[in-house]
Amino acid sequence: MKSFPFLCVIALAAFGRSAAAAAETREVKIQPGEHWWAGVIAEAHRMPFTAESRFAFDFFADAAGNQGQPLLISDQGRFIWCEDPFRFEFDRGVIRLRADLRPLQLGTGGTSVATALQQASRSFFPPSGKMPDALLFTRPQFNTWIELTNNQNQVDILKYARATVQQGYPPGVLMIDAGWAKNHGNWDFDRSRFPDAPVMMRELHQLGFKVMLWMCPYFTTDGSTFKALWLDQREKGIAPWIVNAQKPNQPVLMEWWGGFGAVADLTNPYGRQWLKARLDFLVTTYGVDGFKFDGGDPEHYSAKQMLTPGRAFQADATPNEHSELYARVGLDYPLNEYRACWKMGGQALAQRLRDKNHTWTDLQKLIPGMLVQGLMGYAFTCPDMIGGGEWMSFRNLEKVDQELVVRGAQCHALMPMMQFSVAPWRVLSPENAALCVAAARLHASMADEILALAATSARTGEPIVRPLDYDHPGQGYATIVDEFLLGSSILVAPVLQKGAVQRSVQFPPGDWKGDDGALVHGPCVADVKAPLDRLPWYRKINTAAK
Repeated sequence: MKSFPFLCVIALAAFGRSAAAAAETREVKIQPGEHWWAGVIAEAHRMPFTAESRFAFDFFADAAGNQGQPLLISDQGRFIWCEDPFRFEFDRGVIRLRADLRPLQLGTGGTSVATALQQASRSFFPPSGKMPDALLFTRPQFNTWIELTNNQNQVDILKYARATVQQGYPPGVLMIDAGWAKNHGNWDFDRSRFPDAPVMMRELHQLGFKVMLWMCPYFTTDGSTFKALWLDQREKGIAPWIVNAQKPNQPVLMEWWGGFGAVADLTNPYGRQWLKARLDFLVTTYGVDGFKFDGGDPEHYSAKQMLTPGRAFQADATPNEHSELYARVGLDYPLNEYRACWKMGGQALAQRLRDKNHTWTDLQKLIPGMLVQGLMGYAFTCPDMIGGGEWMSFRNLEKVDQELVVRGAQCHALMPMMQFSVAPWRVLSPENAALCVAAARLHASMADEILALAATSARTGEPIVRPLDYDHPGQGYATIVDEFLLGSSILVAPVLQKGAVQRSVQFPPGDWKGDDGALVHGPCVADVKAPLDRLPWYRKINTAAK
């Protein structure tokens, strides 16, 4: 572990990273026709970067609310890596780099983005050989957030689950979102909302669901659990949270979207032991199957989020390392999900895109996000909730764009995972709600193929969802971000424009048989019909063998 002259995570941000080790700066010239992708997943829609791009980002204490990976990768086989957060800027044909903590590592692997990823993966984030729970891939996921928001309760969760099955959806993973516990840190069901949680869990399992609970690393400071732990801190000198550097018997309070709270110190063995014990309690007591791990953004561990100077048990831990340690908790629970993550490529964690608005613009960000996740080593990916994860969009039914929800379900259908939250039967006409069921059934019908691709990715680190350029380099496909390959043999071209009933599709070399039976010989560009009840997708076939 590296060493710095300051005592705590706040030091680097408070006094400037230049006060640590001597900074390393470099410039990398962008080659003619070269395209680059960077590990800022939330900004994937701006990629690929070229010699004309202007973009800057500093990874220190920032992952832009989604996954982060300290990697830049190019379609000419070049890559840039650093074991710690660094700053990069694309400006007038040059990539400017600055690393303050550990050295930059520049390398080359072949001459394509695929070979560059394979080399970078082997060197820096080799695949673990493991994958998350198979049910995440084989069946749709259902999240209770949009329907219930902060009113998570036993009666309505069971109604949602029963309706899901009654509507014809194949039961899969059910995620009970924030609000099921009385307060953060007191990880047990709130009895006023869940009078008989074991009965609820039994029925959900009988319906065919596996159940995940939302989780975060924060403590509500007026909760009974927090008070008991504080007494332990005062009497025994141990605490599971980051402490106030000036008053070590008190916690540092962090600001996050849930307000203010103490935060678990996962650099501390006691902090890790405490959190795992609470999770295991839920597994053994109620039969909980897994957890949605939220709130571990490196931004929330930064000095600007602290009300007082903070000191972690591991004094030189950066905000990004705190985020990474929170992600590692999920490795003990195969049924997991992360929205925010740092440097966990190749690991058996399900990674969801950050919340999107109920707009066509944000629908168009799903494919770029999924493509860049894969190029950064995050193969086990899930788009944001169908129709968007911003709950305010669905309070007024008159403002719900039914076409957008249907096209969102279709966009998800042939991705590694698909996730519903808003109930289509509540916000859509019966005809449009049936189209969402059809998308879910299409996903379930492809379960064996998707699962096989996930198993391959666990061994090789290759993405499940791929840009066309990954399998067909050097043919001008690098900027195509409105269609994707599922593995190497399924081409998916969702409709992402409001009112569109046809779209232009770029077909790579080979013969492609469509869901409509049409046979297309690539490479070519073709306009295909895509009424609201059609998701255009094509399977590569070997015509010589027929």
